[in-house]
Amino acid sequence: MAGPTLEGIIAYPVTPFAPADGGINLARLTTLIDRLVDAGCHAVAPLGSTGESAYLDDQEWFTAAEASVAAVAGRVPTVVGIADLTTRKAVRRARFAEQVGADAVMVLPLSYWKLDEREITRHFTEVAGAVSVPVMIYNNPATSGVDLSPELMVSLVERVENITMVKESSGDVQRMHRLTQLTGGELPFFNGSNPLALEAFAAGAAGWCTAAPCLIPGAVLELHRAVRVGDLDAARQAFYRQLPLLQFILRGGLPTTVKAGLALRGLDVGEPRHPLLPLDDERTLRLAELLATLD
Repeated sequence: MAGPTLEGIIAYPVTPFAPADGGINLARLTTLIDRLVDAGCHAVAPLGSTGESAYLDDQEWFTAAEASVAAVAGRVPTVVGIADLTTRKAVRRARFAEQVGADAVMVLPLSYWKLDEREITRHFTEVAGAVSVPVMIYNNPATSGVDLSPELMVSLVERVENITMVKESSGDVQRMHRLTQLTGGELPFFNGSNPLALEAFAAGAAGWCTAAPCLIPGAVLELHRAVRVGDLDAARQAFYRQLPLLQFILRGGLPTTVKAGLALRGLDVGEPRHPLLPLDDERTLRLAELLATLD
């Protein structure tokens, strides 16, 4: 189906919270999205794991989705993250994202009870059937409790017209190779595991979905540029320079570490929402050192 061309660096913004009442700070959200677009990121993907989507109530989620699409203002594609325990609420959110102008939705199945393939298939089929925009399957078993095999994801793409791409965040590059094997390289897949960025591009990833541009957009885009022109030596150098920071923000939890890093960069976006806690002093110092090294 026709849709936006998604490739390159798809940046995840955090959801800023106001210190006074803990509500969403829309002004800071707009500022952050402007930074990401102005830096040259190729798309913006609000309300993923980094955006603390799971910790927002319904009205907050709707507010953040609409404000994010408005802030991007069509300058690049907007891919809104959709994740909920129930199919009905996931459908509602996907429809809202489409109504406010999202170019695509990225659907992460969540589970309390373990879902079988029949239930996963029904979930994606219902959500995709409720919208006309392209749907990206998002596999992140570490956060969702659901692990989607390459075979299952390919079957969904083949079965449902507007499921057109995959984001693989299991951390296993072999799954990316398998996606290529199963589709002859025709299925666009995106890497969501920061430490796999170089390997994923080598495996044919169409892009990298990452929160790292919130802190180091230049380094992230430098890696992508080197990959695009086929300069493997430059790509390696760009990747290994940023790898310690990529590893740090992943280990420390993306909302926690990215919000601390943004404060160090002069943009206070508030603390993560409980039960998450702010980065402690020792790790904040280490984060500052890593950022200084990249600067």
